[in-house]
Amino acid sequence: MKNNKSTFFYGIVIVIMGTLGIWASIPGQTMGVSTFTDPVKDALGLTRNQFSWAYTIGTILSSFLLGYAGKWFDKYGARRVAFGAAMGLSVALFLSSKSAVISSSLQGSEATWIVPFAVILFCFFLLRFTGQGILTMASRNMIMLWFDQYRGRVNAISAVAVSLGFSISPLWINMLIEHGGWQQAWSNMSILLFVMAILIAIFYRDSPESMGLKPDGNWLKKSNADGANKLTVDFTKKEALKTRAFWVYSLMLSFNGYFITGLTFHIVSIFKSAGLTKVEALSIFVPISILSVVTSIIFNALSDVIKLKKLLFLMIIAGIVTSVGVGILNTSLGYYMLVLGAGLMGGVFAVLTAVTWPRFYGRKHLGAISGVYMQMIVFSSALGPLLFSYSFKLFNTYSVIALLGLVALGVLLFAARKADNPQ
Repeated sequence: MKNNKSTFFYGIVIVIMGTLGIWASIPGQTMGVSTFTDPVKDALGLTRNQFSWAYTIGTILSSFLLGYAGKWFDKYGARRVAFGAAMGLSVALFLSSKSAVISSSLQGSEATWIVPFAVILFCFFLLRFTGQGILTMASRNMIMLWFDQYRGRVNAISAVAVSLGFSISPLWINMLIEHGGWQQAWSNMSILLFVMAILIAIFYRDSPESMGLKPDGNWLKKSNADGANKLTVDFTKKEALKTRAFWVYSLMLSFNGYFITGLTFHIVSIFKSAGLTKVEALSIFVPISILSVVTSIIFNALSDVIKLKKLLFLMIIAGIVTSVGVGILNTSLGYYMLVLGAGLMGGVFAVLTAVTWPRFYGRKHLGAISGVYMQMIVFSSALGPLLFSYSFKLFNTYSVIALLGLVALGVLLFAARKADNPQ
């Protein structure tokens, strides 16, 4: 296929399919698991803390392997890596649907919590590694490889669909559980992931160069962003890790992963402790998503022509508003602060998590570099449910752990002053 003005640019297909790939990772994301928390822990006979520990350990174990997944992306390409991840997530969902049956069959004469704990821990490991980890990374990186000067604007289109899909997922997953039970809900999603794996094998492509094309196709025009229109130096992973920007951006993205995961995982309990209902808890994702979508569209488009450090500062401030909102959720002001902060933070997250790495460090080692920051995000997200759970257990409130996040955000706000683009 030649790259001329009359040729259809396959990057359009890449944006659509890559977005579907990220959407397909929902069962392995926190919002895809959190709705199952109460029915699954009750079916397995686990306490909330035991269930949280299983989720935490499974997620931490998955984070240790994500560095290898990044190298696989660089070596084997998005198509094969994403296909393997989708198939793996399908298997993980099927095993999760049978977790109570497997646990009962493995129990001895005396029932113990250890067996169901180990079973669901293994399921969580597979769900998080294939879903939140590999499938998300491979799909997002693939889109970024197909664009350069239009990277932010294309990511805006993808982020809209991703935000909408993620926001409504707790509601439709809860509907699946209420209509057919949690086992059938997981089983149905397993079938959908198998179908997605087939679509990935058909439509995913590793890079524009593999099809004789160039990034952006023929849509090129000059941009004024920090490095978006310049000859990019391809940093190795070792070189990237030596820059301040890598750590500040990664830590802020990781804070988002930690805090939003803890919030989402215990969302029903958090709202109940503030005197609010389950419907109110699950419905909050809708206004958050709307704000996140609007924010994502605006700042993804602007990211092609402004410095990303401005968005980093905005994300840190949004994190502060979110933390305070959870801390005073029992007030009407707290509710609106939570919506505003989480919406802004989610919208900017959608920009920085995709655009930052190829712009700052080039395309050649994108998998290895993004694998490290994904490790950090997944690891920190593993701590969220556990720390939120113990905050409630020890202090009978989630406000303590929420407000403690202000300390970390203050440090990041100070460090962000010199987190410049290394190009």
